Amino acid sequence: MIEFAPSILASDMMNFQAEARRMEQAGARWLHIDIMDGHFVPNLTFGPDIVKGLARVTPLTLDVHLMIETPMRYVEAFVKAGAHWVTFHLEAVRDAQEAREVIQKIKACGAKAGISIKPGTPASALEAVADVVDMVLVMTVEPGFGGQKLIPSCVEKIPEIGAMLRQAGNMNALIEVDGGVTQDNAAGIARAGASVLVMGTGLFKAADPAAVMESVRAQVEA
Repeated sequence: MIEFAPSILASDMMNFQAEARRMEQAGARWLHIDIMDGHFVPNLTFGPDIVKGLARVTPLTLDVHLMIETPMRYVEAFVKAGAHWVTFHLEAVRDAQEAREVIQKIKACGAKAGISIKPGTPASALEAVADVVDMVLVMTVEPGFGGQKLIPSCVEKIPEIGAMLRQAGNMNALIEVDGGVTQDNAAGIARAGASVLVMGTGLFKAADPAAVMESVRAQVEA
């Protein structure tokens, strides 16, 4: 089943509780929260307190995406705040060993561990962690700002990553895609092997977000 993870970055930021409820009522089961530090990416967003606040007001699975330097330093704070998933960037750590240590830390704190790659990073860079990660997040835009157009070549990484995970014996790992996902291209992304679709403006700005999700699911099933 395709999971939709509406990105709170595209919501009405003065009404997080109502916006989360709207997505829940539309049929979403996840909520994507982009954490940016102004260093790893050229934007600033939220901290653990926003996650903590959302955890109090929504039953949705909180999918926290750390677009920050030194992710190890903040893992525990975000999990304690209520994150169910914590995803960090491969580009934010020194090497594969550190990546494995961050994954281990996330799991030890009680959350599921994801790892993300930017558009310029090849799928092969994930091979060293393919056996231990719970989810791979494929960025299909340069991270930092919402509303960008998807880079089509990034979608080609999805089947490669799926094969890599299976070869590593990691049959339950998910593939998530974030960046320019719309009603028009979401089905193709899912057919390529993605099981979690992050959508910002495509859901929060839609007149009927439930209809958007239903349309994508129907296209995939067809």
